Amino acid sequence: METSAVPQLDAGLVRAEYTPATTYLNTASSGLLPARATAAMRDAITVMAEGGSIDDLFTDVEDARAAFARLAGVPVERVATGNSVAVYTGLIAASLPDGAEVLTAEGEFSSTINPFHVRPDLKVRTVPLEALAESVRPGTALVAVSAAQSADGRVADVRALREATRAHGARLYVDASQAAGWYPLTEHAPHADYVTSVAFKWLTCPRGATFFIGPADPEGFAALRPVFGGWVAGERPWDSCYGPVTELAFSARRFDETPGLVSYTGARRSLELIEELGPDAVCAHDLALAERFRAGLAERGLAPIPAPGSPIVSVPGLGARQPELRTKGIEVSNRAGNLRASFHLYNTQDDVDRLLHALA
Repeated sequence: METSAVPQLDAGLVRAEYTPATTYLNTASSGLLPARATAAMRDAITVMAEGGSIDDLFTDVEDARAAFARLAGVPVERVATGNSVAVYTGLIAASLPDGAEVLTAEGEFSSTINPFHVRPDLKVRTVPLEALAESVRPGTALVAVSAAQSADGRVADVRALREATRAHGARLYVDASQAAGWYPLTEHAPHADYVTSVAFKWLTCPRGATFFIGPADPEGFAALRPVFGGWVAGERPWDSCYGPVTELAFSARRFDETPGLVSYTGARRSLELIEELGPDAVCAHDLALAERFRAGLAERGLAPIPAPGSPIVSVPGLGARQPELRTKGIEVSNRAGNLRASFHLYNTQDDVDRLLHALA
């Protein structure tokens, strides 16, 4: 029986694009910008400073939208562009009827769930992540969950959630902020009702670029009212600048926020680079480094929070060592008292070993 070869990351291309000045193991907080994105943003700022035409910057928004659609495996017509996850969570929350039940996971990232909590008429029920699929029941209107948990990297069983929500007539909202860029998004994004993701983490884009995937079915699409829509939500945006928008975009562009143009100029280049490197190769590289770190921890008698299949590794009780590690040139996070290390395409085995040595 033949087995497919593990895709290899183009190390030369990575070295040409990313130049970390530290042992940077903190992508779960913020990814590093590639050289091509940085250069494009500098050029865009120069154009804006000198009074040149910014038409090309709007083209960058559309090219970034298309690149994210390809990475997610969905038609570009399902993708909206914005600035934050919380806005799109709020969009979904505003669409729910009074008394609707929203099911979420314990310890979920606030932007993924808070807009549901500030509506006192909604019934928000919280259960352990591992029990989420089995907790969907008749009357559940929506399940909201991160594909990978921010605090500890645990990966949700999106396939089981998709089956459970369909069985009970509920909708599924997935926040892919800690997943898009290494996670097999094309396997799950096309089948979720809503997907949102910031791009400044594993997609290594600038802050200010966020993507939203709307429902594929007409009923679900129509149920979302573009309550945050401005002029860019029009089918012909430049004809929608004054007065109410008379004709909303026929695609998910009706859910667009006015874009931070320079952010999307960088995002376009970053996303194109992720496509060049190949998400499968990035995933294999990231997970191999995380497994090396877990093995090294075990040799030292340390047990991380179980998060198989995740490039995020959190070690309980060691979060307080984050400032000390920074003085040694190692960037990690302190999250919920855990030392959180996250391994991405610009990291190497030497980075893993350097952290293990510092912890020893």
